[in-house]
Amino acid sequence: MYSKINTCVLQGLNGNIIEVETDLSRGLPVFNIVGLADTSIKESKERVRAAIKNSGYEFPLSRITINLAPANLKKEGSQIDLAIAIGILKSSGIISGFDIDNTVFLGELSLDGKLNPIQGALPMVIAMRQLNISRCIVPYENKDECNVMEDMEIIPIRDLKEVVDFLNNEIRITPYIRQKKLIDLNTEEHLLDFSDIKGQASLKRALEVSAAGAHNIIIIGPPGAGKTMAAKRLPTIMPQLSFEESIEVTKIYSISGLLPSNSLVKNPPFRSPHHTASATSLIGGGRIPKPGEVSLAHNGVLFLDELPEFPKNVLEVLRQPLEDGVVTISRTSASLTYPAKFMFIASMNLCPCGYYGSSLHECTCSQNQIDRYLGKISNPLLDRIDIHIEVSPVKYDDLQKDNNEERSSIIRSRVKKARDIQLERFKGNRIFTNSQMPTRDIKKYCNLTNSSENIMNLAFERYKFSGRTYNKLLKLSRTIADLDGEEKIQDKHILEAIRYRTLDNKYWG
Repeated sequence: MYSKINTCVLQGLNGNIIEVETDLSRGLPVFNIVGLADTSIKESKERVRAAIKNSGYEFPLSRITINLAPANLKKEGSQIDLAIAIGILKSSGIISGFDIDNTVFLGELSLDGKLNPIQGALPMVIAMRQLNISRCIVPYENKDECNVMEDMEIIPIRDLKEVVDFLNNEIRITPYIRQKKLIDLNTEEHLLDFSDIKGQASLKRALEVSAAGAHNIIIIGPPGAGKTMAAKRLPTIMPQLSFEESIEVTKIYSISGLLPSNSLVKNPPFRSPHHTASATSLIGGGRIPKPGEVSLAHNGVLFLDELPEFPKNVLEVLRQPLEDGVVTISRTSASLTYPAKFMFIASMNLCPCGYYGSSLHECTCSQNQIDRYLGKISNPLLDRIDIHIEVSPVKYDDLQKDNNEERSSIIRSRVKKARDIQLERFKGNRIFTNSQMPTRDIKKYCNLTNSSENIMNLAFERYKFSGRTYNKLLKLSRTIADLDGEEKIQDKHILEAIRYRTLDNKYWG
């Protein structure tokens, strides 16, 4: 007897439909799986055998051959268990009378027949929808994660027996109704607020500009000036993700096994790896390539505290994703691409002791130590950071006074207005912020007046800006103008943008 069941495997974020062909023939009892299956799939033989028996069905004493087509595609993941079990039961005649050509089966089996939740369910369902599959049978715990597609029929199942009864029309299971349930990856948001930051008006302004256009920023200053405190509050002034952005982020967290409650992510993610992180953990990789921190921060923030404490080779791997917005991980078995459009936030001292240039403390470092410390941050990396801001220690008066600092909600409303302008500007182009603006659109949206052009020309010659810096200054000026609600870029917008790019000449010139 022969049967064919559809399932899915992932390559990065892209799903491929897999046909699980089952053939039962006469001969000595043997169970073979062919078609470039990895270890987790080959081990499914024992899970499937036990699950079928413990669900009350007879496992066929036949020569069983399972072919995973297409045979030239590497298959990974335990989500194929359910499709293999259904294929065997259908070939045995236990399942009959159900149209399964337009149905995909996803699920990992326990020995007792229970369906365990799987990683990457959402990107699989989205991929199947694009291939015109209209029904997915998934583990019950994955139902919230998979229900975002309104035109996809999601059938949540608890165990193998329930699947068989459903396919034999012995029970009726209503497709899961989509609910607009969102989750927040920033669990500390309600504890943090910009009003906690005393003084530091220039820093707060720079962070507001950064959030409005998703621009990269580096904060330089002595210990205790509030660099880390301000960076951790950046997500509180960022607007919620759009539905399209939310889907992209949720897919990444789904395949990484980091989705807290199997629902859509609503707020931009905030990732802050320790300075002992390796290059692989930042970029992604492994035997089975997984997303790294730059992808987990997609449409959100990647914060590196004490930047020079990271190994230089680790920092240099950030150059390509900062420029391209994607990461390609090449391995012998496959080459996978993950999105990595993130806001890069960094903070640092200017020397090992932290007090170089401070008016309050004497620096104890030699010039060689200072040069070596600053030398860990290369000029190509600095050139990819839009905003460079230097902060001074907070004054005692600022700490004691009740200045009624602006709350995050007020700043976020201004940031959202600027973001809305950008969404309208780039509507239909899959561009969400000014920082993502391609070079071809800069002249279209960043026209300068004659006086602004003269200011830019003088700054370009004085500070020896690169072509990349010139484009970044124009995008930054566009964001500042959006915050002011101005259609045209004015002189004051250009001057503020240039002010954010003078520190690299001061300390790395």
